[in-house]
Amino acid sequence: MRVAGLIRVVVFIFTIVTMWVFLRSYTNFSRKTIRLPRWLGITSKDIQTPKSKCGLSKICPNNFFAFKISSGAANVVGPSMCFEDEIIMSPVRNNVGRGLNIALVNGSTGQVMKKDSFDMYSGDPQLLMNFLTEIPDGTLVLVASYDDPGTKMNDKIKMLFSSLGSSYAKQLGFRDSWVFVGANDLKSRSPYEQFLKNNPETNKYDGWPELLELEGCVPRKVM
Repeated sequence: MRVAGLIRVVVFIFTIVTMWVFLRSYTNFSRKTIRLPRWLGITSKDIQTPKSKCGLSKICPNNFFAFKISSGAANVVGPSMCFEDEIIMSPVRNNVGRGLNIALVNGSTGQVMKKDSFDMYSGDPQLLMNFLTEIPDGTLVLVASYDDPGTKMNDKIKMLFSSLGSSYAKQLGFRDSWVFVGANDLKSRSPYEQFLKNNPETNKYDGWPELLELEGCVPRKVM
């Protein structure tokens, strides 16, 4: 009986020790970093997760441009535009103004061609009409409102923006918020547009609706 009892004790101790060794080995393994073989010539530091442009939530596919546009917030914070990871218009760059802020980008190369702001409260609307009628073929048009984009908006300007693919230009009025990406040779309505009406009952700010953000991947115009 004593021998049998001794055998049971030995078996029990052996089982406990075996389990302890296994658990310790497994824990140590799970804490280790798996490294690639040195003969591959690549270290773990060389492997990096691709970064999206303009802070987008996804990476744009080939032959697409990344963009992100924010309208102004009331008459306090100006709008901003990012295109292919470059801030092309913003308060920091000191190149935005009250009204409509517009950037023209080559639809094939992604090169920024021109950018300007147009005072739509007390400015001359003819300046904006001239700007829009001179847009070259194959050009992307990025637009962001700030403060008041609609007081000097006439039917001619609304028609020009509509021809660029806008669905809301004809509704644009006093202190509305608007962000838009269109093209001068677009044959349908642009899917890149947001609009918010100035409404005292729903405005986020005192006298203005909240700012709008628009981001996405716009297809490159392949020549």
